[in-house]
Amino acid sequence: MADFLQSMAFLSRKRAAALPAQSMLVHRASSRPGPRTLALRPGRLEVIAEIKRRSPSAGTLNAQVDVEAQARAYAAGGACAISVLTEPGEFLGRDEDLAAAASAGLPVMRKDFLVTPKQILESRALGADGVLLIAAILPGRELASMLAAASDAGLFALVEVFDETDLRRAADCGARLVGVNCRNLRDLSVDFARFERLRGLIAPTAQAVAESGIATPGQFARVAALGYDAALIGSALMKGATIGELQASSR
Repeated sequence: MADFLQSMAFLSRKRAAALPAQSMLVHRASSRPGPRTLALRPGRLEVIAEIKRRSPSAGTLNAQVDVEAQARAYAAGGACAISVLTEPGEFLGRDEDLAAAASAGLPVMRKDFLVTPKQILESRALGADGVLLIAAILPGRELASMLAAASDAGLFALVEVFDETDLRRAADCGARLVGVNCRNLRDLSVDFARFERLRGLIAPTAQAVAESGIATPGQFARVAALGYDAALIGSALMKGATIGELQASSR
């Protein structure tokens, strides 16, 4: 897991070094409409629907996806927000996908391997309403700095954790939205027991999101029964499943 994440973080730092000046990003960000708020309704498992062309675990999903059409379908299907992969290498993401997805009217989260506060500002300039922050690639005070940068930009932040150490750090930084990723990045398997193990450790003041591997109504129902507030679902939806189909057994 560490090798993949650190490789992605290294490439992200290279991209960050090529960003425009801070003042230009501030100007671009200020020209955007105010960010939308992520509102997770209590007592139900919401869906954050993801747009991605490819993933290391599933391979190419839809390299030619019509992002606007996919986002509209997600909105019509009942998604509460849209996650957009912008990482250009392993996931074939594009920065412009954020603005395209935002046309559906839902909050849009940039999912990438963000490592510098400048990338938070860039995310706002690109039209994101929120960002994914991966605790494992933000050591020391970097996670707290990134959370502060997101707050300053008016963006919601989903802090992704893989284990108890990540979760403790997220809690220490005051994360209000915590995502548990059950993917083992060494062999790409999923460990649903991780959802159960870590859910009970998330502070009651934080909202919990289940990430990765949710592809069937039974798996969706299992996550709902654990008390998660939302599920982030990408590959299954990109392969043609609908939100309604996944929710069927938990209604």
